[in-house]
Amino acid sequence: MNIVISGLGIIGGSFAKAIRKYTDHYIIGINRSPAPLEAALEQGAIDEIGGDGAVEKADIIILGMFPQASVDFVRRNAERIPKGCIVIDSAGIKSEICPELSSLAKENGFEFVGVHPMAGKEKNGFDASEADLFNGASCIIIPGAASDEAVDRIVKLAEKIGFGRIVFSTPEEHDRMIAFTSQLPHVLACAYVMSPVCKNHKGFSAGSYRDVSRVAHINEKLWTELFIENKAPLVQELDILVENITNIKNAVEKGDRSELEALLAKSRMIKEELGE
Repeated sequence: MNIVISGLGIIGGSFAKAIRKYTDHYIIGINRSPAPLEAALEQGAIDEIGGDGAVEKADIIILGMFPQASVDFVRRNAERIPKGCIVIDSAGIKSEICPELSSLAKENGFEFVGVHPMAGKEKNGFDASEADLFNGASCIIIPGAASDEAVDRIVKLAEKIGFGRIVFSTPEEHDRMIAFTSQLPHVLACAYVMSPVCKNHKGFSAGSYRDVSRVAHINEKLWTELFIENKAPLVQELDILVENITNIKNAVEKGDRSELEALLAKSRMIKEELGE
């Protein structure tokens, strides 16, 4: 197949490298700035740097851009996307983009399947991408109105490039769960390192500091868009977190040992019940 990848950051670049490593498909790269394209071509991650007409050759289009940029790209190129072509996104939110992309697909005769690779790093950009980034990771798929055949083709491609688990979801369920599993930890990490004592942590920190602070190395433009576009579920999770932190704070402040032990024991038991 001809696979067009628009946006060669860490996710788009990893898609290119994984498809190159594990399949024989022809890969065309599109990117706003030329440096990642030149690097991808030099490293053999893509076969061709695509111009304006690249989408016209595509059997599959992979969107590796910010959510709104993905919608804008498809809207701008919708009439040129071949009938039957499958377009997938890779965004961390779905409710704000899947309905519009599904509508554009229906109007123009191509297919749209929502996809969210549950993989990444603290670093961004093509230089951080790798062929095995997805190995063993979950791939969330939002079938929407796509045909069973289109969904099956994307599932098979995901499995071939290393994903270890396929999870089917709706946009609403996806965004509710991602608010907890992905967005909330990023908020927590950012809030954590804002402490004035953070700059003096060296010599006093070990695994706990690294675990909590790791994802504070954040792409602020991307995550601002993700947070605001997923506002309602994220605020709901933040309210729960604030309540739980307040309960612990109050128990510490009052010196209430039994209450504090009960709260800490509750969290431990939740983890144990999950087998983690």
